[in-house]
Amino acid sequence: MNLLLRRLVWMPPLLLVISLLAFCLVRLAPGGPFDRERKPASPEIERALQERYHLDEPWWRQYLRFLGGLARGDLGASLKYRSHTVTDIIRQGLPASLAIGGGAFLLALGLGVPAGFYSAVRRGRWEDFGVSFLILLAVCIPAFVVGPLLAMVFAVRLGWLPVGLWGSPLHAVLPVVSLGLYFAGRIARLTREGMFETAQQDFIRTARAKGLPETAVLVRHALPLALLPVASYSGPMLADLLTGSFVVENLFQIPGIGVFMVNSSLNRDYTMVVGLVLLYAGLLLGLNLLVDLLYGWLDPRTRHG
Repeated sequence: MNLLLRRLVWMPPLLLVISLLAFCLVRLAPGGPFDRERKPASPEIERALQERYHLDEPWWRQYLRFLGGLARGDLGASLKYRSHTVTDIIRQGLPASLAIGGGAFLLALGLGVPAGFYSAVRRGRWEDFGVSFLILLAVCIPAFVVGPLLAMVFAVRLGWLPVGLWGSPLHAVLPVVSLGLYFAGRIARLTREGMFETAQQDFIRTARAKGLPETAVLVRHALPLALLPVASYSGPMLADLLTGSFVVENLFQIPGIGVFMVNSSLNRDYTMVVGLVLLYAGLLLGLNLLVDLLYGWLDPRTRHG
């Protein structure tokens, strides 16, 4: 508990350091937020744009201004989408990314854990080789290959699902499957390897020697410890999924924050990049904290240590 409290105390300073690094690094990149636009008609207009977004001020003053807005819950105005603030764009794109990322996370766990468990239980048999081949296939084929194949079969040929955009739950099926299959393969491999290692532990041999049914030994005693690597991987994976995938969102034309992140980096939209980096960092730190709590529930040695 003390460790968790220390991590909670350190989260705000760490987010502050991340914001400072993102604020400085995005400005060190060559180019500016107005380079891709038509050149201003006069130097006066160019100076007016700089003054409007306070880009004519020193970096340290810009950062202090950013921190002042952050304290009020204001991430600033977007330099690319002039009529919107960063908070507005995150509020607009985050629900779609949350729906796709959350669905892909549940799909990855729902497919990966049973597949890895079954493969480990049937180790050395033809079922193990068949499931291992499917796991390897899921890991090796990226989303930008799976997505078009699924769209071609289920949307274009069969007409069962919409091919793109965002309007109903059916629009989320193909993006979720495209994004979740790769992570399902990763989770299946972690579960399989965790089961192999746990099966060699002394307490498993003791449970079998006491005459416990094999199903109880595997499910009640071996599986919780075998899922510890999955729990460690789930925190960063869920943060990555929730903040959106540029490839899947761009492929299916979904207005999520993954598209905004990449486009803002290319367009040197300083405020948007820093805001999205802070969002990703906050999710990553918070989810890793939840993973630590999950460890205590899965591992009796942590609870009683």
